[in-house]
Amino acid sequence: MGLTSDLIGRVDDLARLSAFVDRARHGGGALLLSGEPGVGKSALLAAATAHAQAARTRILRADGAQFESTQSFAAVHQVLHPLLGTIESLGLAQQRVLDLALGLRRGSPPSLLVIADAALALLAQAAEAGPVLVVVDDLPWLDRASALVLAIVARRLQHLPIGFVAAYRSGAEGFFDRAGLPEHEVRPLDADAATTLVGREFPALAPAVRRRLVDEAQGNPLALLELPVALTTRERSGADHLPDVLPLTRRLQTVFESRVEGLPARTRQLLLAAVLDGTGVLRVVAADGAGLADLAPAERAGLIQVDERAGRVTFRHPLTRSAVMDLSTAQDRVRAHAALAEHLTDSPERRAWHLAHATVGPDEHVAALLEDAAHAFRSRGDAAGSVSALLRAADLSPAGADRSRRLAEAAYLGAVVTGDLRDVPRLLADARRGEDGRARSLGSAVAAAHHLLLSGEGDVDTAHRLLVGAIEMQPAPYDSGDATLVEAFYTLAWVCYFGGRADLWVPYHRCYAQLTEPIPELLALVTGTFADPARTAPALLGRIDAAIAALDHGTDQIWSIRVGLAAMFVDRLSACRTALSHVLHDEQGGATVTLHARSLLGLDQLMTGEWDAAQVLAEEHIELSRSLNYQLLECLGLYVRAMVAALRGDRDTARALTDRMTMWATPRSAGLVLRIATQVRMMDALGRGEFEAALRHATAITPVGELAADVPHALWVIMDVVEAAVRTGRATEAAAHVAAARASGAADISPRLAMTIEAAAAMAAPDREAAELFDRALAVSGGERWPFDQARIALAYGERLRRARATAEARDQLSRALDTFRRLDARPWMDRAAKELRATGHAAGDRVPARLAALTPQQREIAELAAGGLSNKQIGERLFLSPRTVGTHLYQLFPKLGITSRAALRDALAQTDDGPVI
Repeated sequence: MGLTSDLIGRVDDLARLSAFVDRARHGGGALLLSGEPGVGKSALLAAATAHAQAARTRILRADGAQFESTQSFAAVHQVLHPLLGTIESLGLAQQRVLDLALGLRRGSPPSLLVIADAALALLAQAAEAGPVLVVVDDLPWLDRASALVLAIVARRLQHLPIGFVAAYRSGAEGFFDRAGLPEHEVRPLDADAATTLVGREFPALAPAVRRRLVDEAQGNPLALLELPVALTTRERSGADHLPDVLPLTRRLQTVFESRVEGLPARTRQLLLAAVLDGTGVLRVVAADGAGLADLAPAERAGLIQVDERAGRVTFRHPLTRSAVMDLSTAQDRVRAHAALAEHLTDSPERRAWHLAHATVGPDEHVAALLEDAAHAFRSRGDAAGSVSALLRAADLSPAGADRSRRLAEAAYLGAVVTGDLRDVPRLLADARRGEDGRARSLGSAVAAAHHLLLSGEGDVDTAHRLLVGAIEMQPAPYDSGDATLVEAFYTLAWVCYFGGRADLWVPYHRCYAQLTEPIPELLALVTGTFADPARTAPALLGRIDAAIAALDHGTDQIWSIRVGLAAMFVDRLSACRTALSHVLHDEQGGATVTLHARSLLGLDQLMTGEWDAAQVLAEEHIELSRSLNYQLLECLGLYVRAMVAALRGDRDTARALTDRMTMWATPRSAGLVLRIATQVRMMDALGRGEFEAALRHATAITPVGELAADVPHALWVIMDVVEAAVRTGRATEAAAHVAAARASGAADISPRLAMTIEAAAAMAAPDREAAELFDRALAVSGGERWPFDQARIALAYGERLRRARATAEARDQLSRALDTFRRLDARPWMDRAAKELRATGHAAGDRVPARLAALTPQQREIAELAAGGLSNKQIGERLFLSPRTVGTHLYQLFPKLGITSRAALRDALAQTDDGPVI
């Protein structure tokens, strides 16, 4: 059934909407309508709604409102309100999430992703009774919390009988313009359709006037319908000339204002109350019963629609609200806000907002009420609403400490939680003007450092100077019982870590040495594992294990994250999974801690071979980071995603992601990001056997022959550095790197490091010692927790055994490696293992043409590598042969393939024949 409507000139638009609504009834999906103001988006939404209702689809609707945009989760409440009677059918956790988000109860703040999950569950439950269509008009006026939640929901509707269709004005900034949802642009009408529309609605217009209006309106339906209303009777008839200039936007505004100006004063007061209230609830807008009668003139004028049964009043077009506001004076708005506050005694947060707008000049009582409202917004997970309330509370505060405190708190929330970082520097500057103590200056420095580090600026060096200067301003020795000071040390450690340079750690350690005892346990653990874990972490392992053992569901989220960070470089993240998962799914999870939990869990899944799960977490991490403009933290998600791509052979994706990381990090001196991007490129090169490139990347992380100080990632690449050095003929350097790893004591940190250091020693050792070292590496207890590392060791062992002509033993190790690589879908590594296995005479499931059967396994592998463009030297490095030996094999195999030159190898190997296969 197609979508039918009397809309003129909208055949294609209606067809697109019809197809979408019908498709969404079965498979879900989302569609955004964009276009200039007045182009007809609302009319198309109405047509889609009618079509869906005719097909027995349930409609859930929300409309953005200018004043309501400051009320957290207002639009989510509009969408879900008809379903609240069934909320008890959800699980208790999801019930509580929605109750908190919608202000039905107080409690810890839920994260927006958790709220979105709960909202989607409620929608899915409603869809069990039949298809559902969510319709949202005027997206830019949605409150930010609702926009984030609804955008996340809209992206997750595939395979559910739920559609989401919404409209927004082109050029309007908002979260949805970054949501990546399918869009359909509603274009202005063409000249024929515009002429038809004006002729149908205003048949008495003189032809010349109609032509002029069609020219001026430029296909905008609202202008076509409203501009004639503003004309006098003589102008419509052509008796009087039209003005020479008819500016479209000014004329439209004038039209709406003229329609509002003609209303009785009491009606205009009620319309202003409706605009400022934003909810459309009649009992608030028209508090006494007589108010309904006063709304009648506006309803008769077609400006509003009153639904007494539903208890709501709605404006027929957003420009009417604008006209009402423009025609009101500041005194009118103050009176309206004051009246609304009187009728909202049962809603303290909304009452505080209206009191704030009704108050002129400083008022500490109202500021305190609004600060309480800010904390209530924060408890519901709406940090953006909390920031807005704190800023208004600061405006109402008398000059002094309270004003500075509210500004600093708004700055901190903006920098650390909401991701809305643009105003943070100005807020901090304003706050400092009223600060009167060192503790407050230090707190502002922490907030500023978060802003500098996490925002697109990513200014590591400035954040470092700011924090070091603020700490050094405190009286020494530094009081380790001062929570603000300790938080400054945590933040400074984070800055040094991301900077990735030894010079950044020097002032940190100097200041840290002046902390009074006892130093907070987690600060000691983070300090000992972030800067130089190869040398300092072994002495802390018992304390780290104790901190991990103490984690439980009741542990503070920040504490859980910091324990996870301390566990990262000592390979104990798996033991933190339960606590980190609790942070990830806990209702009170803020954006920053949620991102840290994702990055730590994704890293652990990457290292333990759970690559599919790691990729999902990384993509969610990237999505959330972008929505909050946390560009530095986004790089952590990009790293995990790029590593999975590189390990699975998707070089294009890995390069694109690491290019993004490098382009962002290079001008900002973010050494950590540069190193992890380089690690991705190194792993890609190793998998493909490009050992010179791998060594070049490895030495950008740590020099060969030493574990660089203040480079914690040197622990992660010990085996990689040694393999690349050995395969490029740098045996002395490889042995030196093994010696440095052993001397550091890193093998005592974890089974993974013990296993990889033994394997690195085996790779660098002469043949008579290698087998024992490989066996020792593969026998490390607990090594199976890192299957990819184990498989790489088995591959290297198999390669060495094959070279020593221990064919049967080589096959065992190579088969073991190949099985693991297949399970992980590590395609480049599968290819390496399969080629080695074929070189032992084992086909590994391949069908080999008879014409190639004349080649020995080693000759066949040499031929394939030569056909791939490798030189004799490169082939020799790959197969542990001299270039001369490689040349001899090529000379012997040419006649067997019926060719006389290296250039013919590729075609010869690609040919098949009808002979027997082995």
